[in-house]
Amino acid sequence: MKRVKICGLNRADAFDAAVEAGADYVGFVFFPPSPRFVTGVEAGQLSARCGQEGPRRVGLFVNPTLDEVDDILRDVSLDILQVHGAPALVASLRDRFGRPVWRQIGVETEADFPAPDEVSDGFVVEAKPPAGATRPGGNAVRADWDLLSRFKPVKPWLLAGGLTPETVAEGLRRTGAPGADVSSGVETAPGCKSPALIKAFVTAARG
Repeated sequence: MKRVKICGLNRADAFDAAVEAGADYVGFVFFPPSPRFVTGVEAGQLSARCGQEGPRRVGLFVNPTLDEVDDILRDVSLDILQVHGAPALVASLRDRFGRPVWRQIGVETEADFPAPDEVSDGFVVEAKPPAGATRPGGNAVRADWDLLSRFKPVKPWLLAGGLTPETVAEGLRRTGAPGADVSSGVETAPGCKSPALIKAFVTAARG
């Protein structure tokens, strides 16, 4: 069964919809320029809506310091750390916090694929940000699916970038990705997720 992550959750109705739809992962964005930004306290309040049950909690960070991550973890328990950053940062986070770390990467050619021996526990893979983008990821740009059909890492990975309930099944089929990560593709406006679209996305990804 394909794995599904609903990222950028910032409202109770959307969080509840992801849980009810059976998403494998729910993501909180700790990057202030994002319209999906939440504080650690806000993420903790959302996470508590289903106690210790339900999807695994993922925190998304952009080149954070170790102390910044530590501050967030005081307010919300995260199962996985997802970062935009260099492999060296991934190694430092794994050593400091003792939990899986996924690296989010943008790809344009095979040269952008991570090294086979990279320390990351998994990858979230999307297109490189377009010129002028203010964020390193989450720009709703569809990756090159033909290129990613040649991506065969030994670590688990999720396909991201411009996916919607209408396109996710094809994207997973063409790339062979074991799962999908969505944020803007289930929104009616930036940062405003639709419970109905969340449920539709999970259903479509699972086929």
